[in-house]
Amino acid sequence: MDEKREIRNTAFQVQLTGDTEEKRTVEGYALLFNTPSDGLPFEEVIERGALDGVIEKSDVFALLNHDQARGILARCKEGTGSLLLSVDDKGLKYRFEAPKTALGEELLENLRRGEIDQSSFCFDVEKDTWEKKSDGTWKRTVHKIGNLYDASPVYNAAYSKTSVCLRGKEQAEEELRKHEQAIPEEYYQSIEKSLNL
Repeated sequence: MDEKREIRNTAFQVQLTGDTEEKRTVEGYALLFNTPSDGLPFEEVIERGALDGVIEKSDVFALLNHDQARGILARCKEGTGSLLLSVDDKGLKYRFEAPKTALGEELLENLRRGEIDQSSFCFDVEKDTWEKKSDGTWKRTVHKIGNLYDASPVYNAAYSKTSVCLRGKEQAEEELRKHEQAIPEEYYQSIEKSLNL
């Protein structure tokens, strides 16, 4: 997997819907806007608008546990396909009919049993900012997602983090450290000027 890709889980439940007795429609929210992350070593918020124009240029898969080697459940290529993606005020919603394959049947059975109850998404970031909060923790705001790679039902609710994500935090820490080191020098220079030294 490309090192720039990041994976996040969404606590919002994935569910089966439909009118027939044998429900095969799977839907859930892959990501939620303006909702602080849980399970990362920092707070992360994805702004509303971060997905503007992204679906239309992305090739997005619905996978089981992000594992493309097992096969795909659905696909949305540049906005069309068997995977329906829509953005609303809450976030990114996905919907598809489970295929009549071994993977599709496994997904349906585990949804019915409650073994799978969360969603996840894989993405990369085009624009973000990092800020150190007053309590010493870091907050990352994702302003723009570059590409969306998958929107998937998952077994495991653990967050994944990548080196690229952590590099952004390290860069912000370094900039803050430089700024804090510059403050005393500027402070002393202003004192020297006021004392005419």
